[in-house]
Amino acid sequence: MTVNPVRRPAGADIARAAAETPVGRLFLAATDRGLAACTFEPESAVIPRLDRAGSPGGPADIEALDLARRELDGYFAGRLTVFTVPCDLRSASDFSRMALVELRRVPFGSTLTADELAQRIGRGRAVRAIGNTLATNPLCVVLPCHRVVPRGYPAEVGTHPGGAAVKRHLLALEGAAA
Repeated sequence: MTVNPVRRPAGADIARAAAETPVGRLFLAATDRGLAACTFEPESAVIPRLDRAGSPGGPADIEALDLARRELDGYFAGRLTVFTVPCDLRSASDFSRMALVELRRVPFGSTLTADELAQRIGRGRAVRAIGNTLATNPLCVVLPCHRVVPRGYPAEVGTHPGGAAVKRHLLALEGAAA
């Protein structure tokens, strides 16, 4: 893993790394609060978004980046079912943050629908907003948006930031695919 700190205008660092996985390359970034990105997006799209979110100005949590890499390796090797890396969700809206935190509670190998996720956060009519949150999940795999499936699952797996094939792979890895 390569860790390259980048100076932010506010004086805080963003540590970054790439993780090569069975579903493709993931870009990882950590701030002073923990893992802020685990995404298929390019670094050039992620860093400006993290800069706009702001930071209290502390040094990047390189340990969180290292932990994320080890946990991703364990997950893809079938040895890890729960991610413990601290997550920095300050770039998400309040609504998205609620939905993403609730995603972390969906057990390995389980699925639910967007309707069910909306109900769990007390926003039963916000299914479209749930879909937008899942499509822009800044911490895919770690915050398991792949576990949210359409009503017709397994015939339809729905969308995923990495694409339908990635979602199918992750669900199969967890034994959730029929």
